[in-house]
Amino acid sequence: MITAINIDFPFAFDLHGRTATTDDDDHVRDMIEQLLFTSPGERVNRPDFGSGLLQMVFAANSPELAAALQFNMQASLQRYLSDVISIGTLEVTADDSTLQVDLSYVVLATGDARSDTFTRSAS
Repeated sequence: MITAINIDFPFAFDLHGRTATTDDDDHVRDMIEQLLFTSPGERVNRPDFGSGLLQMVFAANSPELAAALQFNMQASLQRYLSDVISIGTLEVTADDSTLQVDLSYVVLATGDARSDTFTRSAS
C-alpha cells in the first residue's frame, strides 16, 4: 500500500531536519491558499495558474471590481481544484491594503464541510 505524503506549506523542516509534512485537511487548505495568492505567470510551465488576487491589493475598491475578482477566483478554484473540493460560498473583502477571502467548501474525498479565511496584507 502506498501512502501519500503531503509536504507542508510554506516549506519548512521538522524537528528531525526533514521536510515537514502535513495531514490531508491542512494540505487541501494549503492548495487553496497557493492558488489564491499566486499571480498568473508566476509558476514555471503553468503561466495561467493563479487567481490574480494579489494584483488587486492596490486597485481602487468598488463593487464591480469585487464582483469581477470573485468571479475570477471562483473560476480558478473550479479549474484547478474541482477534483478536490466543491465550492460553497466565496466572499472577497478589500480593506485598505488588506485582502480577505472567506471560503466555504466541501472536501470531496471525505465529505467534510469546511470554512476558511485567507488574508494577505500589502505591508
